[in-house]
Amino acid sequence: MITVQPLPAFTDNYIWALRRDRQAIVVDPGDGSVVQRWLDAESLQLTAIVITHHHPDHTAGIAPLRQRWDVPVCGPRAEQATIPGLTTLLDDGDRVELFGEPYTVMAVPGHTLGHIAYCGGGRLFCGDTLFSAGCGRLFEGTPAQMHASLSRLAALPGETAVYCTHEYTTANLAFAAAVEPDNADLQARIAEVRSLRAADRPSLPSTIALERRHNPFLRSAVREVQSSAAQHAGQPLDGEVAVFAALRAWKDGFRG
Repeated sequence: MITVQPLPAFTDNYIWALRRDRQAIVVDPGDGSVVQRWLDAESLQLTAIVITHHHPDHTAGIAPLRQRWDVPVCGPRAEQATIPGLTTLLDDGDRVELFGEPYTVMAVPGHTLGHIAYCGGGRLFCGDTLFSAGCGRLFEGTPAQMHASLSRLAALPGETAVYCTHEYTTANLAFAAAVEPDNADLQARIAEVRSLRAADRPSLPSTIALERRHNPFLRSAVREVQSSAAQHAGQPLDGEVAVFAALRAWKDGFRG
């Protein structure tokens, strides 16, 4: 049986750890010491490292972990120049096996140009592309790229568990409520997350179905979202990409 648990790192990162018997695989280990302490405490053997994109808070643990563990490091071919230590270069449509389960590699540019996600076993490891109630900032890509990437993820089966890599949910929900204050699903999610965080429990994983119901960045076709975005932008918005771009710009300056 495969289990997945978050290893908190830095201020709000999660390093996702897959475990089967006495073996482990980690996703986006920004801090190798966090992973190593967990491996030692649980008497586990690291068997692979999985990377979604090149930002240091997702990759800085590769080198120290590989000093002890000679394991494959899977990651985006498009970002090999900025991710030292990759051994398995992946492109859109490739397949990798994690503990025998096949995962499809999905190119999801926007946050970074070479960002990839891994979908398989009913799970989505999406790095900083899709967050619960939010999405990543556009550090390298365009609104059109990120909108296309999010639309692709939103088309996955609703029961797919969403394992994103930051505990941003509370702040994201505050923004979502500003966009769509009358969304009953959103209000229910706010109450749920408030309870989880009060108990010091992660708000993740979410699901694709849940995100479709309340994440404004997946709802640029919804009239209420379009109206709020246009009102905040102070001008009409032509098409879903324009709505998404206005939402992203609004969120970038949102202080709740």
